[in-house]
Amino acid sequence: MSILKVLLITIIVSLVISASSAHDEDNKKMTSESDDNDKDKKKTVTYDGRSLIINGRRELLFSGSIHYPRSTPEMWADILEKAKHGGIKVVQTYIFWNIHEPEKGKFSIEPQYDYIKFMKLVQKKGMYVTLRVGPFIQAEWNHGGLPYWLREIPDIIFRSNNEPFKKHMKEYVSTVVKTLKEAKLFGPQGGPIILAQIENEYNHIQRAFREEGDNYVQWAAKMAVSLDVGVPWIMCKQRDAPDPVINACNGRHCGDTFAGPNKPYKPSLWTENWTVQYRVFGDPPSRRSAEDIAFSVARFFSKNGSLVNYYMYHGGTNFGRTSSAFTTTQYYDEAPLDEYGMQREPKWSHLRDVHKALSLCKKALFNGESTVTKLSQHHETIVFEKPGSDLCAAFLTNNHTLTPATIKFRGTDYYMPPRSISILPDCKTVVFNTQFIASQHNSRNFKRSMAANNHKWEVYSENIPTTKQIPTNEKIPTELYSLLKDTSDYAWYTTSVELGPEDLPKKNDISPVLRIMSLGHSLVAFVNGEFIGSNHGSHEEKSFEFQKPVTLKVGVNQIAILACTVGLPDSGAYMEHRFAGPKSIFILGLNSGKIDLASNGWGHKVGIKGEELGIFTEEGSKKVQWKEAKGSGPALSWYKTNFETPEGTDPVAIRMTGMGKGMIWINGKSIGRHWMSYLSPLGMPTQSEYHIPRAFFNPKDNLIVVFEEEIANPEKVEILTVDRDTICSFITENHPPNVKSWAVKSEKFQALSNNLVPTATLKCPNRRTIKAVEFASFGDPAGVCGAYTLGKCNAPSTKQIVEKHCLGKQSCNVPIDKDAFTKGQDACRNMVKALAIQVKCEA
Repeated sequence: MSILKVLLITIIVSLVISASSAHDEDNKKMTSESDDNDKDKKKTVTYDGRSLIINGRRELLFSGSIHYPRSTPEMWADILEKAKHGGIKVVQTYIFWNIHEPEKGKFSIEPQYDYIKFMKLVQKKGMYVTLRVGPFIQAEWNHGGLPYWLREIPDIIFRSNNEPFKKHMKEYVSTVVKTLKEAKLFGPQGGPIILAQIENEYNHIQRAFREEGDNYVQWAAKMAVSLDVGVPWIMCKQRDAPDPVINACNGRHCGDTFAGPNKPYKPSLWTENWTVQYRVFGDPPSRRSAEDIAFSVARFFSKNGSLVNYYMYHGGTNFGRTSSAFTTTQYYDEAPLDEYGMQREPKWSHLRDVHKALSLCKKALFNGESTVTKLSQHHETIVFEKPGSDLCAAFLTNNHTLTPATIKFRGTDYYMPPRSISILPDCKTVVFNTQFIASQHNSRNFKRSMAANNHKWEVYSENIPTTKQIPTNEKIPTELYSLLKDTSDYAWYTTSVELGPEDLPKKNDISPVLRIMSLGHSLVAFVNGEFIGSNHGSHEEKSFEFQKPVTLKVGVNQIAILACTVGLPDSGAYMEHRFAGPKSIFILGLNSGKIDLASNGWGHKVGIKGEELGIFTEEGSKKVQWKEAKGSGPALSWYKTNFETPEGTDPVAIRMTGMGKGMIWINGKSIGRHWMSYLSPLGMPTQSEYHIPRAFFNPKDNLIVVFEEEIANPEKVEILTVDRDTICSFITENHPPNVKSWAVKSEKFQALSNNLVPTATLKCPNRRTIKAVEFASFGDPAGVCGAYTLGKCNAPSTKQIVEKHCLGKQSCNVPIDKDAFTKGQDACRNMVKALAIQVKCEA
């Protein structure tokens, strides 16, 4: 009987999934046809107190931040396609001033930063764009997107009612808008841009400028509106956004923290729902669960929200020197699409499912009247209902973080896990609960490339300069930002000090000490050509103290300091007055007392020799003499080797084991800064693997060059391929069926089957097939995808049943049927059971 039952359930589930897939395909087809029809259609974009209105139609808009400079143009189409299938309808991006106008008056759109091409690709996918023109963007981007030359404009004060700043800001914004208008990218021109943003989170610093801050907000809004782009303008985190500009929310829980639009005729928009906390060097791993994000989204839309944007939806990579101070090269890797553009599960799928559930409620949300019923301190119901019709959608909320609850709603009991919202598109049927993940999970794997690791390293070391090579040109050390002008991370500071026999300590166990007080960010110190040590600040405290014992001699002693930046600041008031570099320098412990070297006279030189010669390129590498690298090399060394292009098509990374701090180039292109020696409180590097886009590779032979500031050994550095071929499902008997089991047809909500059960769904990426079932348990399994373990209760036949459903297939569905799994031998009858599955996909 149990075999017949499981066969019956399997058939029913297959029919449901098939019908759902057919429904999805119909929707895709209709969407595709609609996209083709609407691609060049002019769009009117207006708003009222409920939502944006596009061509006279209200829209529930799910948006994702995808920044064109943080991936390569070759990656854009795949990233956008995955975003679209995740339910994303709008793509939000900044325009990055400092990459388009690095030199004053020389605005350009380089191929790798072609925002016109990027937005046209978004449009081709049938998606909209929110344009964040800035010009200040923060975004953990170098200098908040402001070009360095702006600091050198006389009498300038950034982001204030300051005429020099406003002049250049207006010129830049006008230039960007002009390029977009010429490309016909605004909605009224038939383009994808439906929203535009001026400024960025200005409320954070507005009080610092007092009335001039208030005046600046008014000016910025008026200037933006005067550009006549034909779509609404927004300001995020700007409570006093002047009409007609819409104020929007940034944060993790805007459904509860947002005070709302500052006028009743403006809609409630969420411009940044942070999918994780961005990381800086020295940080431990950062997480934000899919369940918490889904809860926040459901909450916001239940409170009359109409647009949510995930910041970030794809994080990407801070190539070259583009990251802000201390920010990691890897950016928002925990986003729904990870750094490599792969779907991070269950975050990608769970958010796709909440989009689907909310879309089933669309008619009720826009046409119903909202009623909030507070049941207790932690429990409430929100109902959208149109009197005299069947139109009704409900949101049941259990806001207690630890205790589950049973909520009685309209005569029916609904079980609610802790901190969860259930969505009922017909006020009866739970199609989605934010805490129950019905979609699949996955685990990321790094594999040593078979082709790319047969290489031998060579080394070239920088010469340590003296005052002969870099003569004194200033009395005191020059401030580092103004010295570098953002052209390099590195600058040499040189000085010399003459000592007599009477100055030096007489005892062998006493050594003089070199003390340097630096305003940031890091430094490497040498005395008489010998490496003394290095030190650095942190994201929170850029300044630091360097203090090391040194060996000095009678006569002239040479002191050389390589001062380093790790990106420019990206936030706060008066950014034009931030400083870095060595400030006070002393020699302590001499018989004659301490020597203050700060006014000793200093030589300065921007950059290092390897940079000047471009030895990170194939041609430049021939300009110096390399030798075989054996063991650890000295500080300030360059390492190079050649390697074959990794096999396959999976993304590629380099693991920098054994290295310290510096930068990496592949075929002359920088993939960013590495910093393995700055350990988190957990004793591990914040980032160990660094993304190498496949677009950076040659067909076969490739050059890798690493500049290393510290004593390091490249022998353990390895090239890896990256996949997410380990996929999993973890569902319980209490889970609702997948949200795809329901649809709205002929404006009526309906199930696609009369017999719905919780079902594990698995689908391999990239058309791969399930080659092995690595774990399967029905009972009380524990752990996470990639590391499940058996509990005290396990049905022995689970793996056999899963293999029958899944082996050799690209996707499979395994319904929960207690009788089939336990065969009547249930040792844990009073326990709510879970089904955990882990499978391996292969090409």
